[in-house]
Amino acid sequence: MRIFVCIKQVPDTETRIKLSADAGKIDEAGIKWVINPYDEFAIEEAIKFKEANPSAQVTAITVGPKARVNNALLTAMAMGADDSILIDSTESLDGVQTAKALAAAIQKEGGAHLIYAGKLSIDGSTSAVGPMLAELLKIPHVSVATEITYSGSALTIKREVEGGTMETYKVNTPALIAANKGLNKPRFASLPGIMKAKKKPIKEIPTSDLGVTGANSAVSFSQFELPKERAACKMIAGDAKAQAKELVRLLREEAKVL
Repeated sequence: MRIFVCIKQVPDTETRIKLSADAGKIDEAGIKWVINPYDEFAIEEAIKFKEANPSAQVTAITVGPKARVNNALLTAMAMGADDSILIDSTESLDGVQTAKALAAAIQKEGGAHLIYAGKLSIDGSTSAVGPMLAELLKIPHVSVATEITYSGSALTIKREVEGGTMETYKVNTPALIAANKGLNKPRFASLPGIMKAKKKPIKEIPTSDLGVTGANSAVSFSQFELPKERAACKMIAGDAKAQAKELVRLLREEAKVL
């Protein structure tokens, strides 16, 4: 029973982002890379499934430059994944090419009983790779999953929609589930787990072996801009009446919105 968990490295939210000289991409020098937070829920769910089904084999899989993403796979294996697949790519791939690379690699491995992923990556925030991967593999998928009940080959999945409403879906395996916060509580990588991870296999596959190239990407980015610095907060002194009067004056004379 083969279980795949798709992970991605993203810049740490505390990293100060800088742009390249031509503003066409992010300057990656000095960036601290971490596993996408939503993918941590996917890893935990895959490991929990393995704990309940000892015959299952959990494989972490990612796309990216070998020199960087290797650390993410080691972390996933330290948490409990059995092995990893590294799709080595130094090119920038769009969501479609990324999904194609993942699909081709999983098919080369003989397919999957279950595939887990995060609902989105906090850098691109497209929520697209997981569903596209499932469509390429022609398997059902449910995203934004907050609760999963397993019963043989049948899954009952609850997902959160806008307004706090919950939807319930029933699907059969093979299937892809994209995890949301609250699905579980990801475990930390223990020291023994870290030591064991160094001995677990990482299979490397170049994108050229999967028929994927950045030249086929349909989406490209240009002219990035950093958010403008926020204006300093101005505190208004006095009682409520004086504050209200001064606020109206500021809105009229300085902000010029009245």
